[in-house]
Amino acid sequence: MEETYLLNVEGVKKKILHGGQGELPKLQDGSKFTFHFQTLKDNFERTVIDDSREAGMPMEIIVGKMFKLEIWETLLSSMRIGEVAEFWCDIIHTGMYALVSRGMRRIAEGRDPLEGQKHRCGMGNMFDYHSTGYADLDELQRTPQPLIFIMELFRVEEPSAYKRDTWAMNKEEKLAAVPVLHSEGNRLVLRREFAQAAAKYQEAVICLRNLQAKEKPWEDDWLKLESLVTPLVLNYCQCQLELGEYYEVLEHTTELLQKHNDNAKAYFKRAKAHAAVWNEREAREDFMRVAHLDPSMAAAVKKELKQLGERMRKKHVEDRKRYKGLFQSPQG
Repeated sequence: MEETYLLNVEGVKKKILHGGQGELPKLQDGSKFTFHFQTLKDNFERTVIDDSREAGMPMEIIVGKMFKLEIWETLLSSMRIGEVAEFWCDIIHTGMYALVSRGMRRIAEGRDPLEGQKHRCGMGNMFDYHSTGYADLDELQRTPQPLIFIMELFRVEEPSAYKRDTWAMNKEEKLAAVPVLHSEGNRLVLRREFAQAAAKYQEAVICLRNLQAKEKPWEDDWLKLESLVTPLVLNYCQCQLELGEYYEVLEHTTELLQKHNDNAKAYFKRAKAHAAVWNEREAREDFMRVAHLDPSMAAAVKKELKQLGERMRKKHVEDRKRYKGLFQSPQG
């Protein structure tokens, strides 16, 4: 075990518990660390606060992506692959730990890590929380203190070596990813793998919505992105129709039509979803709107209306039989 030494960073001391291999990794924005960690209090018992092995998953951090606990990027940058090291960090580096831990615990529990958060900076959120939902983390918020982090570094991957999550991409990478995801979705549709295709379309929409959030609504750049969003949402809705997720289709087509009330394809998909859940009047209204907006779809509308009429007649007959059976007196 090597002696404790400083990292040329105020308020940090490091002790190598097990040496790593090779040189220090060469890092750039987008490089990904994969590691296990333990967080301990700096007390006599060295009380364990978090342990990623107990949570059942290693931790991942993307370099340059504003991880809330910025010191972790610095600590990991000092490690070689396979190294196990213990870091003592003063209060100036640990003030955000309760929030970071809260998010990690929620992920491990299968919950939304951002549930209940307001769209504020991290320090602003600290004042919004009355409780993290975890007693030990509440204590850390009330009484900030130095913490000990024991880390074992497994991998450092360059941006080109792994599939990057869309949130970790910059603007150019997101724009480049959209046509790729669109194409992958189309290929999966041809194989009738609708759930997988829907996930591709959804990921592409998320990329574009993230970019739109930085533009002024209804101005040129926003509209260009919206023109890419619309066909992806329609493809997503078609997959959901195939999967029988009709209320999902109603939600997304209605949202789309609030912005683009002349989109015949959106009305057509919404009409089919209404028909599937027995909303006859709404389905007929949407189908008629389709025929008005796009006469080339008149034949398809006529066919759908005929099928809707037949389904509704069958339903009425079955309902009459069911109700008749309910009110008939049992034979003595």
